[in-house]
Amino acid sequence: MGWWEINADTLARGRFVVSPLDETLACLKMLHAGVAGHPGERAWLDTHRPAHLRRMAADPVTALLVASGLGREWNADFLTPTPVEGQSFADGVARIRAARPEVARADLAVSLGGTLPAALDRDDLPERAAALLEEVWAEAVRPDWDRRRRVLEADVVARTAQVSRGGWATVLDALRPGTRWLGDNRLQINLNPYPPRELSGAELLLVPITPQRHGWVAWEEPERYAMVYPCAGALADDGARHVPAALGALLGPARAGVLTLLGTPMSTSQLVGVTGQGLGSVGRHLRVLLEAGLVERRRAGRSVLYSRTPAGEVLVEAGAGSGTGPG
Repeated sequence: MGWWEINADTLARGRFVVSPLDETLACLKMLHAGVAGHPGERAWLDTHRPAHLRRMAADPVTALLVASGLGREWNADFLTPTPVEGQSFADGVARIRAARPEVARADLAVSLGGTLPAALDRDDLPERAAALLEEVWAEAVRPDWDRRRRVLEADVVARTAQVSRGGWATVLDALRPGTRWLGDNRLQINLNPYPPRELSGAELLLVPITPQRHGWVAWEEPERYAMVYPCAGALADDGARHVPAALGALLGPARAGVLTLLGTPMSTSQLVGVTGQGLGSVGRHLRVLLEAGLVERRRAGRSVLYSRTPAGEVLVEAGAGSGTGPG
């Protein structure tokens, strides 16, 4: 297994970072694999994958680059630069474009675990990769970026609260499959037989993405290490946020949207992040729903989580049977 040695000082300086480039990279991986983690991703793939497949069919060199660089066990390093806090998509993709051609070719060979195909023995690979990511960003990610950012920020809020309740070990244990806190300053990052790395004094970044089947690690030794992980599925599933039309007519669209989301327990901060509504508005909706007996609340450590009651479940299910409207 691969693991990192992380001392207390490095953990104390660890922080969460939202990265538009990593979100786009994860979306490219999903377009390439064609596998959805939930109904919202399936709808997104149905919308955007046909154009992606046409683009790949028209450009076999870039198609081979993607297939070679996004490996099952290892991504080509030049495609996944370690995030920098506050970095824009444009600045991030510029780092990929600036990769040296010989480095890109070497990284692809590592990702493939073998010899580089002759078709990829060329100097324009970084430019091709950057141009493809710019297209994915412009056509499939940026139009929805405000919602995606709210989801990612809500996940950060939830994980930060978890750190304060149970410490870093509880958070690191649950980030993604294959990740586990082993004790004795050791963090298992995957199940692959890679040599351990010692992170003392380095910057540790945790980077959420909305696609649910992807995640990876990246580093720039010895300064910066990052773990990219899928955010909480209940937050990411846009398909779960379509409000039944009848329920919206009864409660109002905004309040009905809050009730629809609470099939999974969420905090006020998470609801604010996912819905885009203000804290005061969400608080008023929760108060009305509590008084009506449609939601309940319980304390989990320092957080208060809200969820639907059986009466709320019946109301949502009855509304769903009457058709749906936009969330």
